[in-house]
Amino acid sequence: MHADVERLAFLLGTWTGEGRGEYPTISGFAYREEIRFSHNGKPFVGYVQRTWALDDGRPLHGESGYLRPVGRTGELEYVLVHPTGLAEVGGGRVLGEHVSLAARATRTPTALAVEQVERDIEVVSDVLRYELRMSMESVPLTRHLVGELHRTEEP
Repeated sequence: MHADVERLAFLLGTWTGEGRGEYPTISGFAYREEIRFSHNGKPFVGYVQRTWALDDGRPLHGESGYLRPVGRTGELEYVLVHPTGLAEVGGGRVLGEHVSLAARATRTPTALAVEQVERDIEVVSDVLRYELRMSMESVPLTRHLVGELHRTEEP
């Protein structure tokens, strides 16, 4: 394992569970989710996420990207892309088994008008919990997603 990635080793593996979404502009919803954090010896961690509707199993969302430690200080840079035309490019920090990320959103001309995204991820034993907040042109930074996942595969 690359020395810079050691602080993120607690994330590595496959996580599955359920989450729920809410936002002032939409109806609430529930979903099934899988997240994979991987490492190939380079100074970054790969991230792939996908979700399905609980009611009928239809695909809902996916995103992928990388977390890149900045040396061994706990600082991170990250980039995540969404198939809806949204990209998160930002930074954050890892403290113990807690990761905080914040980004200004970049988007294609036809993507939703997301402006900012913040994510908090915490791992306790083999349980990963997260909260995602976002802002859009007409809505300030507001909680959008929360989830609880369990490690189903070690790295």
